[in-house]
Amino acid sequence: MAETFKFELVSPERIEISDAAEQVVVPGTEGNFTVLPGHEKRISTLRPGIIDATFGDSIKCIFVQGGLVDVGAGQTTVLAEHSFVVDAGDPRQIEAELNAIEKALSADDDVEALDHLKRAIADIKARG
Repeated sequence: MAETFKFELVSPERIEISDAAEQVVVPGTEGNFTVLPGHEKRISTLRPGIIDATFGDSIKCIFVQGGLVDVGAGQTTVLAEHSFVVDAGDPRQIEAELNAIEKALSADDDVEALDHLKRAIADIKARG
């Protein structure tokens, strides 16, 4: 069995995921980075994008609008402003969520976040 670490995805409402992960790819503001067991401590802000979390034989694709990631000894916690598991959602609901986020970012004139969101949307559509 592969070595694991505790992974938690926390939204403002509740803990969305709490499970033993083998690997997590995170969309940090300075670029994507991969967390493996024994990863050095790190705190980073998140940009809109996709988290790919590997749990044994399954990989969950999770959209995050933004937030923080805290990588510590044996645990990685993502505090997401807004998130949803792409693989588990109804495609129409996912499309509606992404359109609402894109509209909100457009209203804020956050060009960089909007660019990241558009890349995440293209990534989600390519997977689906």
